[in-house]
Amino acid sequence: MIPGFAGRRRFSDLSEAEILALAISSEEDDGRIYATYAERLRADYPASAAIFDGMAAEENEHRRRLITAYETRFGKVIPLLRREHVAGYYSRRPVWLIENLGLDRIRQEAARMEDEAAAFYAEAAKTSTDAGTRRLLGDLAAAELQHEKRAQSLEAVNLTEGVREDERGRARRQFVLTWVQPGLAGLMDGSVSTLAPIFATAFATQNTWTTFLVGLAASVGAGISMGFTEAAHDDGVISGRGSPVKRGLASGIMTAIGGLGHALPYLIPHFWTATSIAGIVVFIELWAIAWIQNRYMETPFLRAAFQVVLGGALVLAAGIVIGGS
Repeated sequence: MIPGFAGRRRFSDLSEAEILALAISSEEDDGRIYATYAERLRADYPASAAIFDGMAAEENEHRRRLITAYETRFGKVIPLLRREHVAGYYSRRPVWLIENLGLDRIRQEAARMEDEAAAFYAEAAKTSTDAGTRRLLGDLAAAELQHEKRAQSLEAVNLTEGVREDERGRARRQFVLTWVQPGLAGLMDGSVSTLAPIFATAFATQNTWTTFLVGLAASVGAGISMGFTEAAHDDGVISGRGSPVKRGLASGIMTAIGGLGHALPYLIPHFWTATSIAGIVVFIELWAIAWIQNRYMETPFLRAAFQVVLGGALVLAAGIVIGGS
């Protein structure tokens, strides 16, 4: 027996009454999902929230039509039949439980939901032998396909160009706060703070393997420290900076990358070759930091480059002087 399928019915074995019961519960679930999306978006994206309010109302209307049809044919007692009770039936990924779910991702999930519901009704209509049930399911399949047009009409009413621009700005700001800002801080810390210990070790020992081990330890240690610090110091609720886990990952990973960039060349056994390549990598890292500051933080490029390159050069020089003394 396959785990997870014990006690589940096959879709082909469902009666018409059971198909209607399944459709009723599915429409109820989808309506609640859309309502959850609307509530999640209401504070930051009120226009998009209004669209999902409208889609939730559409799902509730479909549910009422299905209940009316069921009561007319089979009575008032509707059996409890849900998606998880039917093998091979489409499921809903619980993305609505994810905090700080992006606006674009929510819209993509909604489009997928409509496509899957339309496919279900179309397939159910093919298997039905009752003319009335077949017609109802066909109508609902068409209605689900029309939801996209309905959503577009709701967007035309609620999402003016000014509102769209505002929501795009909010989404970009959230992306910067959650991913770019902590990632940039990590890259700067990893790239600059590890320069002194790595190059001090290199010039003190002129042993490439020892230098690599010091660089590896410094980079990984700094990544772990920065990641935990970023995740622990702000839960994102008041600041609006987003999930602490996402920010911690961005900061920790980029910190480690920043240090490993100029530590990896010391896997080359020839000291001056490794040092020359490491120096080129440092130059690339510092200019990448300046570009990110200019691209996402709107810092003038020349000012960002001057600040980063100057700071990095001072730390690099300190490491070389200390290591060579």
